[in-house]
Amino acid sequence: MSVSDKLPKQYDPWKTAPDGNAREAWRVFGIMSEFVEATERMKRVSPAVSIFGSARLKPGTPYYLLAETIARMLSDSGFSVVTGGGPGIMEAANKGAFAGKGLSIGLNIQLPAEQKANVFQDISQSFRHFFARKYMFVKIARAYVVLPGGFGTLDELLEALTLIQTRKSPRIPIILVGGEFWRGLLDWFRERLVAEEMIRPEDMELIQIIDEPQAIVAAIFNHYEKRGFQRMPDEHELLLNL
Repeated sequence: MSVSDKLPKQYDPWKTAPDGNAREAWRVFGIMSEFVEATERMKRVSPAVSIFGSARLKPGTPYYLLAETIARMLSDSGFSVVTGGGPGIMEAANKGAFAGKGLSIGLNIQLPAEQKANVFQDISQSFRHFFARKYMFVKIARAYVVLPGGFGTLDELLEALTLIQTRKSPRIPIILVGGEFWRGLLDWFRERLVAEEMIRPEDMELIQIIDEPQAIVAAIFNHYEKRGFQRMPDEHELLLNL
């Protein structure tokens, strides 16, 4: 007689384990599946530029139109364009890329409010967990283009700066669009973070402000002019250990 034969017929390890433990175990499998599925689907996405900005900006507003133009130029220049897949700046960037030659990709997050996937996506990948989604942004991006936005946009920007500053990810162009919007933040970085030695003066060189769409495309190409867009072996290793 096997051990299983001695157990009550209604025995179920997930049901008999404490609820919290069972939920945590299943959550780990869910996180793993998000990483595996997203990694498989993003295999053909390269080179890519991640574009960030507010979900709250309406179609036809200046930043919306600017994001659409930037994404169209990047797409026609051979880049895939990756956004958070929602409304506002994300929709504008996906719309511009969708109309161009490159792939338009949305890494959508399931939220109680605000986030609804836009329709301008060749590849739409859904996430429940922010950190799995943020990993994919970093993993596939050859540049970050950041338009005005709120806490979520700042989170993505500071995440990228932290990873590059600490050499946990390869250095890529980080381009802020909308000089007037960002100038106060960058002044504070210099007057507080640099002046009080919270960061090094050269850390500010990780950030560029460029408002012209064509200049943004040119800056990304210039960064990779001597090395190409393929990841180096050491860069692959970095991304495996984020």
